[in-house]
Amino acid sequence: EHPTEQIEQSYPLGASRAQILKTYIISENENGVILVDQHAAHERIVYEKLKASISNNPLPAQNLLIPEIVHLDSSECDAILEQAEWLQQFGFEIEAFGTGTIMVRQVPAMLVERNYQQLIKDLASDLKENSHSNAVETKLWTLAATIACHGSVRAGRVLRQEEMNALLREMETTPNSNTCNHGRPTWVALSQVELEKMFARR
Repeated sequence: EHPTEQIEQSYPLGASRAQILKTYIISENENGVILVDQHAAHERIVYEKLKASISNNPLPAQNLLIPEIVHLDSSECDAILEQAEWLQQFGFEIEAFGTGTIMVRQVPAMLVERNYQQLIKDLASDLKENSHSNAVETKLWTLAATIACHGSVRAGRVLRQEEMNALLREMETTPNSNTCNHGRPTWVALSQVELEKMFARR
């Protein structure tokens, strides 16, 4: 066995072996096999990085060459426009563009070439749901979770082995990396003993 593989296997989340269904990473460590949901795992990593940086500095932003026009229901439109100035901290530049419509001129650099329509609709929905709350921190982390979801590696994206291993290493140093921002597990493990029981070897 190659020395590098032995080192990778000694890590808690092991060495990547394959990607299945363009969504799950199979890795092997010294105890058995691990299945990782690539989107859920990366979403947590991005979220924790956002938490660490947003409190101190605005997110790097990117101007859109062609502004995005988004149609919303009136309550969501009001909710997002009420927070337009505050959203600049996240890298968004948003303004009214007629009844029930907003114009997005700028987005966080990490979200360039994403689905802006769905992103803005998700942000508006989050802000509407939290409109009753005066807790800035509640809104802050809710929006960070939405941005992390849109900014993370999606299910369906093919990953190279080095990308899979890099993701595993980041998970090991990220707080709360055993669950995504919605509370779902990011990975499950099957020990060698469990595998042997499943195949009646024990």
